[in-house]
Amino acid sequence: MKVNHNYAQLEESYLFQTVNHKVAEYAKAHPERQIIRLGIGDVTQPLPAAITAAFIEGAKEQGKPDTFHGYGPEQGYDFLREKIARYYQNEIHAEVSAGDIFISDGAKSDVGNILDLFDKDNTVLIPDPVYPVYVDTNRMDGRRLVFLQANEENGFLPMPPEGQEADLIYLCSPNNPTGACYTYEQLTAWVQYAISQDAIILFDAAYESFVTENLPRSIFEIPGARGCAIEFCSLSKTAGFTGTRCGYTVVPQELCRDGMHLHAMWLRRQTTKFNGVSYPVQRAAAEVFTPEGMAGCRANLAIYQNNARIIAETLTKLGVWFVGGKNSPYLWLRCPGGLSSWAFFDELLEKTGIVGTPGSGFGACGEGYFRLTAFGSEANTKEAMKRLEEAYA
Repeated sequence: MKVNHNYAQLEESYLFQTVNHKVAEYAKAHPERQIIRLGIGDVTQPLPAAITAAFIEGAKEQGKPDTFHGYGPEQGYDFLREKIARYYQNEIHAEVSAGDIFISDGAKSDVGNILDLFDKDNTVLIPDPVYPVYVDTNRMDGRRLVFLQANEENGFLPMPPEGQEADLIYLCSPNNPTGACYTYEQLTAWVQYAISQDAIILFDAAYESFVTENLPRSIFEIPGARGCAIEFCSLSKTAGFTGTRCGYTVVPQELCRDGMHLHAMWLRRQTTKFNGVSYPVQRAAAEVFTPEGMAGCRANLAIYQNNARIIAETLTKLGVWFVGGKNSPYLWLRCPGGLSSWAFFDELLEKTGIVGTPGSGFGACGEGYFRLTAFGSEANTKEAMKRLEEAYA
């Protein structure tokens, strides 16, 4: 008997364990001080009332013989898939049909599970710094990884590398962790590169609802993308579903590689390994895409967007270089005074009681940088920026 020794190649997931340990020590030493957490990517606002009501109604239906639902379709109920397709068409202006959409329990799951469709000999392009799930799920399978350096020179938005072959390409825009956003021209270059390589772009659009400027919210806004891309999206940030769990993956029905239809392969994979998202959750998710539900979501998003503005204004006032914040809940800043990521974490915690995330935890190119998030309350965000200004002005 043998186990998968690729797991031995994984780095220890110590980032947030170390953060929590350091914060616990600080809290013990300073019991009088309020600690403000601006490091995690979890939301803080509750589900909008209309969505909660739909969730409750869906649960009630499960308690009545005439409205009870057993196993649902693994790709999701049509009532939800059709609403998401209309959202793509009317709000994002992207070519996506209900038949392209698969409902999931979140983008994180599908980003990892989609690799079931691809051979382990494929070469994978991954930006650095990066959401760790992209790296770890490929290392579990033993694929060859090529890292693209994201840095200040390219605005933390790496472009296709000349002379580099690729089979799978990970892109995230608006980006986690940096908050940087690709333009239409930049994504067009990536689509053209993928087509030239016969590669597949795995596009993470989990933060599309934060885009307010004239920037792409979906890879499918780009001509040719239906022939070279799969998109992952989530209601975690759009609607506060981090604890409710619902997302969706778009696999164009015409997408083919190596003589196989990827849409059909993904459907086969899901019907074998996944039993679908619960009916009450899908009822709640469908309410997101109604006028009342979307109004509630946008009210919550406005709180986070205002928090990002407050943080951005403070960093600008202090002369700290950063990206993100305008079309993203994340702000990626250069550590003041040339400090390392962890040194700045320690200094910031000691001086202000603010908790952020060391950039080095997201890859080698994250060293010397730091992530702050806008997912706190408005009061805590204002207090944190007041402390920051007092400590570094």
